[in-house]
Amino acid sequence: MTRFFWLTEDRAVTAKHGGEIDAWHKLVLPGVRCHACGVTWSDVGHEYPSIDLSQLPEHREFEKARPEPFPEFARLRELVRPLAPPNAELPPGTGFGPLVGRASGTFGPIVWVVGRKLLLRRDALERLQAEGVRGLLGCRTALRFRKKDAPELLELQIEPHGRLHPDCIPPDVPPPCPTCGRHGFRRPDEPILDAASLPPELDLFRVGNFATMMIGTERFMEAVRRLELDGITFRELRTR
Repeated sequence: MTRFFWLTEDRAVTAKHGGEIDAWHKLVLPGVRCHACGVTWSDVGHEYPSIDLSQLPEHREFEKARPEPFPEFARLRELVRPLAPPNAELPPGTGFGPLVGRASGTFGPIVWVVGRKLLLRRDALERLQAEGVRGLLGCRTALRFRKKDAPELLELQIEPHGRLHPDCIPPDVPPPCPTCGRHGFRRPDEPILDAASLPPELDLFRVGNFATMMIGTERFMEAVRRLELDGITFRELRTR
């Protein structure tokens, strides 16, 4: 039976290396002002650095983060949908294209950006792939380094799959909005994964209905530890 682990930044390792990155995706779906539920919102954890929106004639409409009425948000989402993976939800705030910004200091093989994005040195990515870790897609970044011998850091495109089990979501939480899809609940203290929804072909993914949570399989954890790629803490989660 496959075991699953919640991945978070090992801050002690981050502090030891001392590197800093100030960067984000420059092209995003806008936030939404939903006329149905009355909430203005955008999500985090939905990013597709492999998708190039520059081919769209309307690409400039994705350059400024702002809220839009639902019909306008839906129009922009449909422009992107043909470029996105099948069944991608593409909620408000979804980011596209390379990570853009500044980087300074020294980095280990695994690099986090504000605890939400996972970057790897190219050699670390290739070693994990050689170990048989499945579903790793490394995407180029547009980071500006101060030093000349800067490492090549690739952002992993970690797509949302699977769900938190309804048993760990408080029963008084309203269901998702049928118009904009917002399902507003806090991350449970004791998350439980919905076993039937988990992707059998991936060793690294985000939780579909709580995309700031990155999940790795036992295969991923063992490969990271075997290769001594420090920078990640692992917490096993129950499935149901």
